[in-house]
Amino acid sequence: MITLAIAEDHQMLIDGVKAFFEYDEDVNIIGTVNNGQDLVKLVSLKQPKLVITDIRMPIMDGIQATKLIKQQFPHIRVLAMTMFDQPEAIKQMLDAGATGYILKNSGIKMLSKAIVTVAGGETFFDPNVAFNFMNDYIEDNVKIGKTDKVVLSNREKEILHLIANGKTSKEIAESLFIAKTTVDTHRKNMIRKLQLNSGTELIKYAVDKKYQF
Repeated sequence: MITLAIAEDHQMLIDGVKAFFEYDEDVNIIGTVNNGQDLVKLVSLKQPKLVITDIRMPIMDGIQATKLIKQQFPHIRVLAMTMFDQPEAIKQMLDAGATGYILKNSGIKMLSKAIVTVAGGETFFDPNVAFNFMNDYIEDNVKIGKTDKVVLSNREKEILHLIANGKTSKEIAESLFIAKTTVDTHRKNMIRKLQLNSGTELIKYAVDKKYQF
């Protein structure tokens, strides 16, 4: 039995996850909260096997909550469930002690797979997160979720729009107020996800798929 605590500031999402696992004999949701501070209190009280936490939450964010939980209860596993696909966010959660990272738009089936994997002592990554250059944090036994269709993040779609309109990485970075290296990483990730061979093919894809304004 996997005992599970969830921290998420959108109650509708919590309710959806609870409904999905309501009749699952292998997963028992023992508590839900809406901020990191209450998550730390809940974990201290009930000590679940696995914690699912968002990153951005009121009072205390998921990164700080994860740090405190892992300091007090290093055996408890932490799975991040968030909309943030930026490498910086992933790195911060991994540094805090999380061993799983999944995006909210990946679907309940992938979440179920991530729960089983992380609770079983392995590391799980959503296939759509930008982790290419984070080799220091990825081990040989990491499991990466599989998806039948390519899912681009909102940021990647933004960048595709700008690529289709002839913008360079530097111009895209200035437009979106992010680092040029971050744009380059998104480009590489999209080439990988879309199974393309080059930046030129990515430009053609963006234009063909009518990402132009």
